Amino acid sequence: MMKLYKLKQGVLVEFDGNRYWLDTADWDELVNDDQIIRTLKDRVRGQSPVHDWEDLLAEQIDAPMQGQELWASGVTYERSRQGRQEESQKSGGADFYARVYEAERPELFFKAPRHRVVGTGGVVRIRADSEWDVPEPELVLAITRSGKIIGYSIGNDMSSRSIEGENPLYLPQAKCYDGCAALGPCIYLTDQPLPGDTRIELSICRAGEEVFGGDVEISRIKRKFEDLVAFLYRECSFPNGALLMTGTGIVPGSDFTLQSGDEILITIACIGTLVNRVA
Repeated sequence: MMKLYKLKQGVLVEFDGNRYWLDTADWDELVNDDQIIRTLKDRVRGQSPVHDWEDLLAEQIDAPMQGQELWASGVTYERSRQGRQEESQKSGGADFYARVYEAERPELFFKAPRHRVVGTGGVVRIRADSEWDVPEPELVLAITRSGKIIGYSIGNDMSSRSIEGENPLYLPQAKCYDGCAALGPCIYLTDQPLPGDTRIELSICRAGEEVFGGDVEISRIKRKFEDLVAFLYRECSFPNGALLMTGTGIVPGSDFTLQSGDEILITIACIGTLVNRVA
């Protein structure tokens, strides 16, 4: 097991229960190494472990992203298809989501550049011109410039359901704005696919009390990750690699919307917990 943490100054590698400091690592080059696990093992061999890593993470941890583009996949779970149909019923766009769920071509959209993404402990936002807002907890693929999946992270695809539901063509405005995404706490590096029973857990707390919770196994994702990557890279080049959110299977009902001050916790056991507060 290996985890890669991006810090405000440097990189922390977690391997075999120990943590190692890489103070000269170039993040973009590091995460575009198709043999990154072997490279990092070579780099930390003979180094002394970091013992005060918890304090270091608390002070320095950043979103695991630099020159990468953050993209997202839509309607990859049955529950997501149902939720999108419900929100778009009045606009006449509900049928679009049923069609894309069954289609060969997936829904892929650009989510955010680096400056609109926060890490764990950061503040996400809800739009001032939206009345219905939800977090979307997602497994994120870390992909090299060559198209190889080298690992996984946790993402929060903040979404305005009122704007998207008004008209599906408003999707970019519902999805992409300042503070619209969170990513972290690390990249879990592995050469093996994640087990299908890997669980995404969501908890939303308000004034110290949980007001919404849910979980889903990634086996419920309809699309193969390799197919999503193949479509994303079909006519696009990514000189610094890409990060791809794989969709959400946890969709709060129409009776729930986020409020300022809410705390959002998204956990995938092998990766960790992404924690954010709503502005």
